[in-house]
Formats: sequence, C-alpha cells, structure tokens
Amino acid sequence: MRKSSKFGFLALLLLSLFALVACTNSDSSSSEKDGNEGKTEKEVVTTEEGKTVISFWHAMSGAGQTSLDAIVADFNASQDKYEVQAEFQGSYEESLTKLRSVGGTKDAPAITQVFEVGTKYMIDSGFVEPIQNFIDKDKYDLSQLEENILNYYTVDDQLYSMPFNSSTPVMLYNKDAFKAAGLDPEKAPETFSEVIDAAAKLKTDDMKGFSMLTYGWFFEELVATQGGLYVNEENGRAGDATEATFNGPEGLNAFNFLDTMNKAGTFGNFGPNWDDIRAAFQSGKVAMYMDSSAGVKGIIDNAPFEVGAAYIPYADEVKRNGVVIGGASLWMSKGIAEAEQEAAWEFMKYLTTPEIQARWHLETGYFAINPSAYEEQNVKDAWEVTPQLKVTVDQLQSTEPSIATQGALISVFPESRQQIVTALENLYQGMDAQEALDAAAEGTNRAIEIANKTK
Repeated sequence: MRKSSKFGFLALLLLSLFALVACTNSDSSSSEKDGNEGKTEKEVVTTEEGKTVISFWHAMSGAGQTSLDAIVADFNASQDKYEVQAEFQGSYEESLTKLRSVGGTKDAPAITQVFEVGTKYMIDSGFVEPIQNFIDKDKYDLSQLEENILNYYTVDDQLYSMPFNSSTPVMLYNKDAFKAAGLDPEKAPETFSEVIDAAAKLKTDDMKGFSMLTYGWFFEELVATQGGLYVNEENGRAGDATEATFNGPEGLNAFNFLDTMNKAGTFGNFGPNWDDIRAAFQSGKVAMYMDSSAGVKGIIDNAPFEVGAAYIPYADEVKRNGVVIGGASLWMSKGIAEAEQEAAWEFMKYLTTPEIQARWHLETGYFAINPSAYEEQNVKDAWEVTPQLKVTVDQLQSTEPSIATQGALISVFPESRQQIVTALENLYQGMDAQEALDAAAEGTNRAIEIANKTK
C-alpha cells in the first residue's frame, strides 16, 4: 500500500468525486457525444519509426518509479510496433482525480494505475474497457497468474483490470528482542492472545510490544482473516452494498485485541504515517508491528537487528483464512483508438511475463502476479539471502479463496477507511470498542447511502 498524509481531505474529495460521477453516469455517453460533435477525431500518435504511442498514467515514486521506467524502456526497445510513455501523476488519489476530467473520451490515457479500493468506482464509471474482452479475444491463459490476486479484480466472472503492484500485510518482529525476552525468535506468535502475551514479555521501559499503523487497510485484513465481511451483499460483490458489517464479531475481536494491549501499556501508537511506525521499529521502540509486504526488504536492509517475518495474527476462536490483496492494478481506457487499446494490451501482457515479474518483485518487494517468476534463478538466489520475502508469498498462496479474502467492493472505500482511522484514534483515547466501531459503521453507511442515491 502507498502511504498518504492526506487521509481526511482526499477521502472527502474522492467521496464528492464518486457522487458527481455517479450522477452523470446515466447520461455520460450522450453528453460526451454531444460535446464532441463537429470535432476532428484525435489521430493516433506515432513515432518517426511508425510506432503507436500510448500514455501510461501511474502513481509509482521512488524505487517503484525507477524500476517501472526501466521496464517501460525495455518494452519499447523489445519490439517495433508500440511506444509506451510512462507518466507519473502523483498519488493514487491525485491520479484518479485527473482521470475524471478525461475518462471515457479519446483524450484519456490508454492505461491508468488505480489503487485496489478504486475498483468499484472504476467499474461503475464507464471509463474503462474490461480486459476480459482482450483475454477472450486473444485466448490469453489466465491460469498462469496468481489466483488470489486475480480474485480481487474479478467481478461477475470478468477480470476488469490487470493486477500489477500487489501487496498484503505481514507481521514483522525484532528477533533480538525476542531472544532478550526469552521468546523463540524462530516462532512468531500467531493468534491474538499469543501476540498479547508476547507483547507483555517484550515490553521494556524503552520498547512497546506491538503496534499497528492507524490505517483502515490493516483493520480490513484482521477482519478478513477471521472470515468476516466488511459490508453486506456478500462484501458488495452480489450487488451494491447498503451497509457496513465490519462492526460485527470479527471487527470487535480486532478492536478488543488492540484495546487490550493499549490498556496494558504494551501497545505503541505511532499514528497514521508509515515512516513513523517503521522508524519506531528500526530504532527499537516497538518489537512487533504490521507492515506491507512491499516494505519488508527495505526494513530488513535498514534495521540494525535481525528481522523476522510472519503471517498476520487472527482471533483465537477462528481458523486463519488468509489475506486480501492490496496495491493497484492497470485499467484500459474506453473511447480511445483501437490501435491504442491494442498497444495497451500488448504492454500488459509483457508485464505479466515471468522474467519481468521476477524483476519487479526483487526491485520493489511487490508480489509477482505470475508465480512462475518465483522459479527464476535470480528470485531463488534472493530468497536464499532474504527468506523473509518467501514468507509473504507463502501467506498469500495459502490464503483460502472466499468472499472474505476476495475483498470488499464499495465506491466510498476511502471515506470508510477514514471512518476506521477515527474509530482507532477514539479507541486509543479510551472509547468503548463497540461504540467506536458502531460510529465508524454509521459514517460508512451514510457515505454508501449518498453514493447509492446518486447512481
């Protein structure tokens, strides 16, 4: 997942955006047609060599952008028909806002990278061409890709977008601190009660036992791994969700888990900023915490102690179900020239090859959406040096496919995540766990109701 310091503002901005788009969906086709009457159709841009040029809007920065730019350059050099131009658009939220002004028209980028919680919005927007159409036409073999990643982006048996940078949460822990506390550094706690007990033993005057970023994604995962649903209508996949269900037993289990440690003084609250919680772990201020699988290698490389990686914890009274995929996928625009769509599809296929996915996995820490990448020698060599990377893959591949682990679909997910952030903050300030959860559910329900009324 990507970090953001703009949770509240951007969540509200997106809620407004979703409502506006929903209002105009019913007549968008006619208005766009009327607006384009009399205008000359945009010609397909080509290079001097005759290559079809397409725009690829993305939100990768840092190491992700460096790797992506190099992959794009290699694709362009690998064939003589297409030229992809990768264009950084800022955060996921900023990119999606920009897409609103051109989506569904001939001026839209051929490919846009959109975070996973934007899936419902993209499907409803009318901006996109489901890639299932190209899969069927090309007889592309989807079985070569990771099932537990495809599941999230598959709706009504159609794959709408191509998974790209995929991640899940993982629990990281300080093996040196485990040894000092008399705990087995090779056996991480698995259940909520085991984490609570370990956190008590790990706590010192300078170190808390456990922490979790104040971010809705991690709460969603703690609910899903218990088999719990986030919203009704089968997590929004059987129809438009009308109310939140995350304030049920599974959500309460998660809040009670955090509340118990917070009241015992073994929980470290480092806020909503990814850098802050990672710095706290690396400086020895907390012994265990949850992070994105995409951040694992960076933590290992920079921590002054041995880092362990483990599956995320789950409630004692249930079985572990697994994790929901996070990250983002690539969406193809509707309304652009056929030659541009063809170029976009060829680039997407290139990205899914084992060689490219192995490279992406090693350079960024994201999962390979093609599991054959893990058989590449460079990946095997890397796993020998950093076996923690394999733990993240094992957790994903052992996930039980279900409605819970497929993930929820609601167009107002960013707003709902902000409701969870507020609920967590209230919990840490002493509010009753059920009361805090119910307030978040009510806020989510209001947002869903507005979105559904304006569709």
